[in-house]
Amino acid sequence: MRAAWVLLPALAALSAYYVYRPLPGTVSDPWKLMLLDATFRAVQQTCHLIHYLRFSHHLIVLNYIIRTFDKLKSVSSEDINITDAVFDGVEVRVFEPPAKRDERLKRSVVYIHGGGWALASARTSLYNNLCRIMAESLNAVVVSVEYRLVPEVCFPEQFHDALRATKHFLQPDVLAEYSVDPSRIAISGDSAGGNLAAAVCQQLSKDEHLTIRPKLQALIYPVLQAFDFNTPSYQQNMNMPILPRHVMIHYWIYYLNGNYDLAHSLLINNHTALDVGQALSFRGHLNWTSLLPPSFKKNYKPVIQTTGKAEIIQEIPALLDVRAVPLLAENETLQLQPKTYILTCENDVLRDDGVMYAKRLENAGVEVTLDHFDDCFHGCMIFTIWPTDFSAGIQTRNSYIKWLDENL
Repeated sequence: MRAAWVLLPALAALSAYYVYRPLPGTVSDPWKLMLLDATFRAVQQTCHLIHYLRFSHHLIVLNYIIRTFDKLKSVSSEDINITDAVFDGVEVRVFEPPAKRDERLKRSVVYIHGGGWALASARTSLYNNLCRIMAESLNAVVVSVEYRLVPEVCFPEQFHDALRATKHFLQPDVLAEYSVDPSRIAISGDSAGGNLAAAVCQQLSKDEHLTIRPKLQALIYPVLQAFDFNTPSYQQNMNMPILPRHVMIHYWIYYLNGNYDLAHSLLINNHTALDVGQALSFRGHLNWTSLLPPSFKKNYKPVIQTTGKAEIIQEIPALLDVRAVPLLAENETLQLQPKTYILTCENDVLRDDGVMYAKRLENAGVEVTLDHFDDCFHGCMIFTIWPTDFSAGIQTRNSYIKWLDENL
C-alpha cells in the first residue's frame, strides 16, 4: 500500500510531464490540444517501435489504428446519399443531397483529404463528417478522392490519382449523371490534400483539351513547398502540436521516397544553398522577406546556407518538381488559376506556405481570399466530433463553407 502511494503520484507527474507542452496564449482549447497531441505522440512512438522491430511499416500500423478506433458506423445519413465509386481507376466517395423541387443542376466540390500523403481516408468519420456537412450546407455534390497512400506508393502517384479522378468527374457525361452544373465546380483539400488540390488545379489550367475547369479552388492550411524549412512560421511553430517541423520534414521524405538520413540537411536548408545550381532559379519564387507581411515576418531571419549539398536534389529531384511543390510554379501558370480561397492558422508551420501562395497568386492577377485565424492550429478543421471537438474546428469549417456558399 505504501508503495502505491509513492507510485501513483510519480505516474501522475510523469503523465503530466509527457502531456504538457508550452503553447501560445492565443491557442483555443489548449489543454484539449495537449491531450490530443500526447495521444498522437504515444501512438506514433508505438508504431515506430513496431517498425524498428520489423513487424510492419509504422505508417501501415498507424493507419490500422486510425481505422480501428474510427467512430464511423454507417455509410449514409438521413439526408445525404453516400456511395462509393471508381473514377478512372481511383476510388472516390460521393455525397449527394436529395433533389429539390424545380432544381435542375447542383454545385459540386472535389475534395482531397489530408494526412501527409500517408494517413487518413475519405472513408474515416472525420472526413466523412466534413464532406457530409459540406453537401448538406451547400446543397452540393461532394466527391471525396480516396488516393493511394505512402508506403504503398510515393510521388507522383498520389498526384496522378487525384488528377485522374478529377478529370474523370469533369467529363460532361459524368457531370450529367450526377446532375452537376459544369460552371459551378470547386476543387479543395486540406494540408497534403491542399497540396494535391493546388497541383491538380495548376495541371488542369494548362490542359488545352479540357473543356470544363474548376470555377474555384479552396485550400485549407496547404503544404506547398519543401524549399525552405526555416520560414518564420516554421521557426515560430517548430514544436507546435499537431505538426512540429521535424514531422513535416519526415512526411516530405516519405512522400518523395527519400532517405531519412537527409532530414537534418533539409531542416537547415542544405538542399537549397547558394551553391546548389538547380535551386537558384526558384529562389525568387519563395523569397518570404518580400512575400510575407511584417506581422508574420516579425524578427525572424532567413536561413540561407552558402555551401550546401547538391546531391540532395540529385537524389530527390521532386523537391523542385511543381507537381509536388506548387509554390514553385511560374507566373504564367499562376495567372491561369481560378478564384482562390486559402485558410491559414497562426499556430502552424505551414502558415507561410499558404500566405506566400496567396501573395504570388494575387501578384499574378488572381482574385484571392486569405482567411487567417490567430487562435487555430494545423488540422483543426476536421476536429469537430467528440471527443476531438474543438471550437477552432467549428470556427474554421463554418468560415470555409460560408466562402464556398457565397462564391460557388
